[in-house]
Amino acid sequence: MKISVKHETAYTYNKPVWLQPHTFRMQPRLDGTLRLISQEIQIEPEPMRLSPCLDAEGNAVVHAWFTGTTDRLSVTSAFKVEMLRDNPFDYLLSPGAQELPIRYNDGVEAVLAGYLARQYEDTAVVEFARDIVAESDSRTLKFLDSLNRHIHDHCPRIIREEGSPHPPEVTLQLRTGSCRDVAVLFIEACRAVGLAARFVSGYQKGDPDRQARRYMHAWAEVYLPGGGWRGYDPTHGTAVADQHVAVAATRQSCDATPIQGAFQGTGVASKMEAHVKIH
Repeated sequence: MKISVKHETAYTYNKPVWLQPHTFRMQPRLDGTLRLISQEIQIEPEPMRLSPCLDAEGNAVVHAWFTGTTDRLSVTSAFKVEMLRDNPFDYLLSPGAQELPIRYNDGVEAVLAGYLARQYEDTAVVEFARDIVAESDSRTLKFLDSLNRHIHDHCPRIIREEGSPHPPEVTLQLRTGSCRDVAVLFIEACRAVGLAARFVSGYQKGDPDRQARRYMHAWAEVYLPGGGWRGYDPTHGTAVADQHVAVAATRQSCDATPIQGAFQGTGVASKMEAHVKIH
């Protein structure tokens, strides 16, 4: 499966500003499940310096520094990849992970500590997760499938272009949510029963919901002994295989933002426009 992505973002300012250092997360995560065919990133105004690197969670990022003033910042990321994983269940779950709560060995648990720690201390999500554990007879993979399908069936997708993900308790109350809202609900439900989970941002080929515009997508990954990090997409109720291209996987959603940075200026109004093409 080959996927091409072009993601254009433009910020305009009503008066010249000084751009502070920026971080860009708009390139595919090279994790062994894809082959990179081509990629480029174009930034205007041209940065004084660019520094590609890996962040603390192993994601490919580009740091940029600027000089002078500008009334516009535009970023275009384009890449083409071949997806290699066509079966999301091509692994054997370790014996100690067949039932919940699963047992991570001490070394792995230390590495996963940030992905096991809950971000939201509310009882509604704990009760929600425990109900699904009971329905699943405490079987790990059955729980993940039931959780994924339950969120998909009971929290229809909405498009919410701006704002942080809703707290999971709010998503449960609203019974609807954007892809990032339901991803956070899935993650917190997993953590509530002792499963390490993280937030993923990226792109999805095809559009089951037939939206007029394309956007970045969000889903979740769960760490399974014997399988490693495995993706689940509660927006569509599916396990992740070759239709999803991950860009960043992080403990909390704010660290997966595609563009992070600031500007200096007094009385400045800004506007952002973004366009995504996927084929």
